[in-house]
Amino acid sequence: MDLCSLIERNAAFTPDKPAIRFEGATLSYADFSDRIAKMARALKSEFGVGRGDRVAILSLNRPDYLVLLYACARLGAILVPLNWRLAVAEQVFILTDAAAKVLVLEQAFASVLVELPPETVPVGLDFAPANGPDIEELLARGHGDDRNPHIDLSCPLLIVYTSGTTGRPKGAVLRQEALLWNGVMSQHMHGLSSDDHVLTVLPLFHVGGLNIQTTPALHHGATVTLHARFTPDSTLAAIVNERPTLTVLVPATIQAVTEHPGWATADLSSLKAVSTGSSIVPPALIDRITARGVPVLQVYGSTETCPIAVYTRLGGDLSRTGSTGLPGLCCQAKIIDRDGDELPAGKAGEIAVRGPNLFFEYWGNAKATQQAIHDGWYRTGDIAQRDADGYFFVLERKNNMIISGGENVYPAEIERVLGEHPDVVECGVIGRPDPRWDEVPVAFVVKRTGCALDAETLRAHLQAQLARFKVPRDIIFVDDLPRTALGKVQHHLLRQMPDDR
Repeated sequence: MDLCSLIERNAAFTPDKPAIRFEGATLSYADFSDRIAKMARALKSEFGVGRGDRVAILSLNRPDYLVLLYACARLGAILVPLNWRLAVAEQVFILTDAAAKVLVLEQAFASVLVELPPETVPVGLDFAPANGPDIEELLARGHGDDRNPHIDLSCPLLIVYTSGTTGRPKGAVLRQEALLWNGVMSQHMHGLSSDDHVLTVLPLFHVGGLNIQTTPALHHGATVTLHARFTPDSTLAAIVNERPTLTVLVPATIQAVTEHPGWATADLSSLKAVSTGSSIVPPALIDRITARGVPVLQVYGSTETCPIAVYTRLGGDLSRTGSTGLPGLCCQAKIIDRDGDELPAGKAGEIAVRGPNLFFEYWGNAKATQQAIHDGWYRTGDIAQRDADGYFFVLERKNNMIISGGENVYPAEIERVLGEHPDVVECGVIGRPDPRWDEVPVAFVVKRTGCALDAETLRAHLQAQLARFKVPRDIIFVDDLPRTALGKVQHHLLRQMPDDR
């Protein structure tokens, strides 16, 4: 059995049931299953894609994103979702690191083709690349078998890259079974059934958009309405007109929707809950939704946990302000000290998670894997405490990580690129609170004596290598940076420095 079997079984039980709705079109479960089979057949016959091969996708949300995921499951191949917000250099690094055999992409992101690794074949979703077919041509050319008989749930299915604290992204490898057990926990969290209708507006290149509700809904035979990307207008209109029962919003999108002029009078009666996570959620944002009579569920996790690990559930205790809930139905979570010993209630420590939803390894990075997983427990780096009843309260996020508009931003990555400029002697990057984006990066830079380096020149240098949301909002030039005796920049002291120099 592979994960694709769940789609096939749903197609057998309810062939005409809408599986995916997108831009006015509907894909039934029978149609969805049939297109998955065609995709698997084409990838296998035309490109030799089989067990362990990597297939990348660079696209806004669309049905073929999910078709490709389950086609990979059918073949034992591994899908590599690319963040379309990244700079081309970042995308090329991931394609090269993963040694992708195929890249499926939209024309809007065709700039990556100029630097595409020669071993990667492009396939266009809405255009025909110069050296590859478009998706319909590929499906028409497919022939032969659409299966791999040597596939089971232990096969890796996803490599999702996260920005690393060393400045280079790491690829978290998730097996098919991780998505299966994650889906069981989503069902428990949301009371999910085939009668549900999930509205997906978050990007599928994140495990949050892909796995908190979307894939679990499809596993249980529910309907998913997919938006290419989030806008407050389209999200609110879909809630009012298409009547979904569930959706996931991060704090930045909650703020945008609840500040929309139509929020106060919008009909939200179809929603049985809104789920949120990604960062510490301000209670005031939760209050905006609950004031309209809709429960808010919180979920804690990471790419490495698929992501569901700790959550509040529909019908459960939602009264504990600031709590992200209890350890999930199919995994364990605890608060530990530096030695790995579990701490009692009320003591702050690091969150550790163990279970079948956990990632298998960091792709090609045994050292990072060993540093993250100890005796089967993934040490998240996040700080929390639990109350006497076991409810978790997240206090701080990973080390110095910045979360801007739901995107993870690691200062080390920005610092690496800043340090490549010949006029930068040293630098440090921190997060600054922002009313719209939750946080934005700010850089403190020591420049070479006597040079005429200015902020705009540095910003242009960064924009060539990094996604726009990673480029610091402000670049402040300073004479020196606070450091430890071992020379490490003290980011906590940077946060105390004035940023108006």
